[in-house]
Amino acid sequence: MPLMMSEEGFENDESDYHTLPRARISQRRRGLEWFICGGWKFLCTSCSDWLINVCRRKKELKARTVWLGCPEKCEEKYPKNAIKNQKYNIFTFIPGVLYEQFKFFLNLYFLVVSCSQFVPALKIGYLYTYWAPLTTSGFCNKKHLQDRKLVQQWDLKWIFTKAFVSDPIRKDRSQPCLEVGLFPVKCCGFVLTVTVVREAVDEFRRYKRDKEMNSQLYSKLTVRGKVQVKSSDIQVGDLIIVEKNQRVPSDMVFLRTSEKTGSCFIRTDQLDGETDWKLKVAVSCTQRLPALGDLFSMNAYVYAQKPQLDIHSFEGTFTREDSDPAVHESLSIENTLWASTVVASGTVIGVVIYTGKETRSVMNTSNPKNKVGLLDLELNQLTKALFLALVALSVVMVTLQGFVGPWYRNLFRFLLLFSYIIPISLRVNLDMGKAAYGWMIMKDDNIPGTVVRTSTIPEELGRLVYLLTDKTGTLTQNEMVFKRLHLGTVSYGTDTMDEIQSHIINSYSQVHSQNSGNSTSSTPSRKPQSSAPKVRKSVSSRIHEAVKAIALCHNVTPVYESRAGVSGETEYAEVDQDFSDENRTYQASSPDEVALVQWTESVGLTLVSRDLTSVQLKTPGGHILTYYILQIFPFTSESKRMGIIVRDESSGEITFYMKGADVAMSTIVQYNDWLEEECGNMAREGLRTLVVAKKSLTEEQYQDFESRYNQAKLSIHDRNLKVAAVVESLEREMELLCLTGVEDQLQADVRPTLEMLRNAGIKIWMLTGDKLETATCIAKSSHLVSRTQDIHIFRPVTTRGEAHLELNAFRRKHDCALVISGDSLEVCLKYYEHEFVELACQCPAVVCCRCSPTQKAHIVKLLQHHTGKRTCAIGDGGNDVSMIQAADCGIGIEGKEGKQASLAADFSITQFKHIGRLLMVHGRNSYKRSAALGQFVMHRGLIISTMQAVFSSVFYFASVPLYQGFLMVGYATIYTMFPVFSLVLDQDVKPEMALLYPELYKDLTKGRSLSFKTFLIWVLISIYQGGILMYGALLLFESEFVHVVAISFTALILTELLMVALTIRTWHWLMVVAEFLSLGCYVASLAFLNEYFGIGRVSFGAFLDVAFITTVTFLWKVSAITVVSCLPLYILKYLKRKFSPPSYSKLTS
Repeated sequence: MPLMMSEEGFENDESDYHTLPRARISQRRRGLEWFICGGWKFLCTSCSDWLINVCRRKKELKARTVWLGCPEKCEEKYPKNAIKNQKYNIFTFIPGVLYEQFKFFLNLYFLVVSCSQFVPALKIGYLYTYWAPLTTSGFCNKKHLQDRKLVQQWDLKWIFTKAFVSDPIRKDRSQPCLEVGLFPVKCCGFVLTVTVVREAVDEFRRYKRDKEMNSQLYSKLTVRGKVQVKSSDIQVGDLIIVEKNQRVPSDMVFLRTSEKTGSCFIRTDQLDGETDWKLKVAVSCTQRLPALGDLFSMNAYVYAQKPQLDIHSFEGTFTREDSDPAVHESLSIENTLWASTVVASGTVIGVVIYTGKETRSVMNTSNPKNKVGLLDLELNQLTKALFLALVALSVVMVTLQGFVGPWYRNLFRFLLLFSYIIPISLRVNLDMGKAAYGWMIMKDDNIPGTVVRTSTIPEELGRLVYLLTDKTGTLTQNEMVFKRLHLGTVSYGTDTMDEIQSHIINSYSQVHSQNSGNSTSSTPSRKPQSSAPKVRKSVSSRIHEAVKAIALCHNVTPVYESRAGVSGETEYAEVDQDFSDENRTYQASSPDEVALVQWTESVGLTLVSRDLTSVQLKTPGGHILTYYILQIFPFTSESKRMGIIVRDESSGEITFYMKGADVAMSTIVQYNDWLEEECGNMAREGLRTLVVAKKSLTEEQYQDFESRYNQAKLSIHDRNLKVAAVVESLEREMELLCLTGVEDQLQADVRPTLEMLRNAGIKIWMLTGDKLETATCIAKSSHLVSRTQDIHIFRPVTTRGEAHLELNAFRRKHDCALVISGDSLEVCLKYYEHEFVELACQCPAVVCCRCSPTQKAHIVKLLQHHTGKRTCAIGDGGNDVSMIQAADCGIGIEGKEGKQASLAADFSITQFKHIGRLLMVHGRNSYKRSAALGQFVMHRGLIISTMQAVFSSVFYFASVPLYQGFLMVGYATIYTMFPVFSLVLDQDVKPEMALLYPELYKDLTKGRSLSFKTFLIWVLISIYQGGILMYGALLLFESEFVHVVAISFTALILTELLMVALTIRTWHWLMVVAEFLSLGCYVASLAFLNEYFGIGRVSFGAFLDVAFITTVTFLWKVSAITVVSCLPLYILKYLKRKFSPPSYSKLTS
């Protein structure tokens, strides 16, 4: 059903829309194909989740009444206040680790093979040879060795015919054993042991970190005084004392502080990602108490709403029952101290309302997942194909044998014989390769400070399609600079700020000269605005009003360094203090506010003191102006504005100042013809705009407003709506003062880096907790949205019908960036998840603002689920951890917001611009190299399995190994390991070229370096070469057949070394060393390790004669076989590069 339809049609077909996304998905996968392709795993997971949910019985979250200092009065049992980051417990550790290992087919295959040896009928060797770590010794008793010595004097064909084919399933212990040929199986136990030990060590480290956090001591206030209590023992209702620079252990309501102002600052960088301090206000009823002990003498409780995800809102009430009349005080977000924040000033006392998993920080944290690279999943699929080939080959052999005797045992012997088709060395080589890539990334001088924390997924850096980035601290430095002031008829920029300064100096000097008897007069004498006719003000007076409004309308607090101590502790300035400019710093919840106040200081009007009731400004002449704060209306995402009502101490005049986004203020201010146009001009420059306005109030107007406002604040239901309605009654016909423009400094080279990523085919989504207007400005200034692209701002929606209409409007837009708020996103995903993601994925860029940490992670999972593409998340704050852990590849930036994101990420970088080289160069090389390495290791197993198949078919389909002993071990290790592993040094283009042409990255996302097509090509090459090597040895050496092993094995080693040279695209000196080292090792083993190669006797099935291998005949015939196996492939490679060259070859030439 199409999304386009009328509103009436929407109402009628609501049920159809509700099921539409699920219906589309369910139609894709049905029947047996769905079950085989992963349905079984889905069913198992669903059953497990159901069992877990039944066992846990998640209880419903409810609102609560918390009595101060009386945990025993709690009506319900609340969760323990313990931090737990462990993945397993003592019962789930072994099953959990085993599941993570054996959910991959490669590991499961070797487990099944090893477990088969518990079945007596299938037992071929001793159990320890399958399970022991890297055991290479098999059972061959003395009689067996004595019998094998006689083989030299007998015709080999007769021995094979009589000894094995006539009685292929002898029970004689002298039967040739296959243990050495089963070397890959024996690694299974070793790999598993290493994995379990590694997981155990990681789990123990997580346990120690959790224990350290849970053991932190806090002071708990009791009737008997202060008591030290562990963080994990804190309960709902406890009164907890938190010192300066100490972490808040649980969600609390702020009751008292040591600060005289009745407020404190907290740092929330590990909760919401913002570096600015937040001002918190103590409950006035408890702050006024004379002593701490009075908290226990009063009968009071806090009513708190049920635990929620939203970290930006809270509704509750404080009630004291033992006073007459009872005290009722409304509680909001400014009265709370959330867990994981840090007290930045003073000592605070709070009552605990939420603990453990009900705290905001834990509810917004998702459990980390075990990340598996796409390349590993693709290799897992190829392994399944190899297993089918293994089974098919074994069945063919048994069929051609004629199902003689207990054929099932022969079948299993063939499965073991051809087990090299699925090489366990594949995983070993890839893991070593991943470690090498990580080392190269950390040693790259062009991206200093980069750390690889997850070494298993470097190839993911070369397969990314979606990059989800945080804004604050990631794209921006979070440093604001005031750039523009517009008064309607005149505009001032950075180069004309001195004019404003001179106007301010002249304005205040005139005021004080006219009022020589009153040094604290704050405004020029003028008639009240309400009674005076509208007269065009002078530029000087307009600047004066605008600067004063900016200096008063904010939530900034000046903080002064303590001169007495050197510890850097701060204290609030008193009124009579000598306000020293060099000691002053500003703290606020938004860096925009600080930038505005710093600008007013630069032009002459300085904020010198602020508490909960007053603000003091210093004029250019050094006079102090005092204003009493009557009301403050903080900024919210809904209102998009903040306001303050102040009373001038000298004149008693009451003024309502307000500033906010142009979309909110345009309907509030008086009619004008310039605001909209100038806002657009500033936005195009990437500036964050704020509209400033004011309104003068009479005493009667204010008293009427105050009574209605206080009544609305005490409401439990729909408090926000009632408060907003009262405030809006004031917001009418306000006088427009000015328009300000502030620039958020971008990180170094953000614009070229984003452009490079876009050219590479990567779609970039910005997920931020900041305001919509701020996010839109940064999207423009960083060129996340190009100048030619339109921006569609998704209107706020709360109902299904609104979401439907807005999606229809969005569908009509083409090639435009989307900007949407977290609340609207939640509504769209609730009703139209599939449609919304489908439309959003078509956008060149998406900006999601006011996102909670959980929403960020949810968006990542949506993209993974709906597109199937690889995602990368990058951030620098604690609020980005969930997103980083949910993405296929998480990158953390070490910045001002701490190291939490960096420590939780897979890769840690120091600057955003480093992501370009990390993806274009290291991501590209890691993927290309691992693809080549993985396919070559499979080729190495396939070629020897092909030779084994030819060998067995020639000798009456006997299940006897061609190579045994050190030959099989050496083939996978010293003879070929170094050249094959040297492929991790190969590169198709130089790093400079990869950065210059990021379009090359697009080819990687298509997965052409490792696909069923390339895999099939390698299979055909292996069959061709294996057939040539074995049949060539049999044809050319029929008269010296006893030497067939030495002949074919020598040609095999030479072929593998030449094939490595054929695969390499750019030679490195270590590759040359590896080739000659391996060749030297093989030649040395022929000359010196004669006991392994059977010189003078027979051992492990190898037949060598020193006199024979030194003849010219041996050398030229081995060379002939090698040339026939490799030369056609070299010719084909030359022709392909000449007539169908890859894209990168045109650049290198």
